[in-house]
Amino acid sequence: MTAPKQYILDANVFITAHREYYAFDIAPRFWGQLLKHAAAGNIWSISQVYDDITRGLDPKSGEASDRLAVWAVNEFKPFFRDTDDIFDTYLEIINWVANNNYYTGLAKKDFAEVSDSWLIASAKALNAVLVTLEKPRNTQT
Repeated sequence: MTAPKQYILDANVFITAHREYYAFDIAPRFWGQLLKHAAAGNIWSISQVYDDITRGLDPKSGEASDRLAVWAVNEFKPFFRDTDDIFDTYLEIINWVANNNYYTGLAKKDFAEVSDSWLIASAKALNAVLVTLEKPRNTQT
């Protein structure tokens, strides 16, 4: 029997859902379903996405003014996985981008510094599906 697919969620999935479609007070079932599927091992994200979402935390109190950050800390935190064990795959992805002449130096630098590179490496290393709302740009930067 084939193992069920796992889905890794990009930060923009959480952020766009929160800001545009599924506010916590309007669609609490959406957020409950995310937790249900995460607890079942079907969906998860990575620590870098957690950092992106919780960037607005007050450094002194640890409090968040953003409801999504509060939810990430209090509800979804166990489902943001550490990426230490996929470092070799991350290096493979970074090297591929670095050696690809299509991208500018700035684009390569940016890619290495954002969570996207870690998401791609995680999906590749774990044979998971990356869920994102990113759209391709027609530029090299």
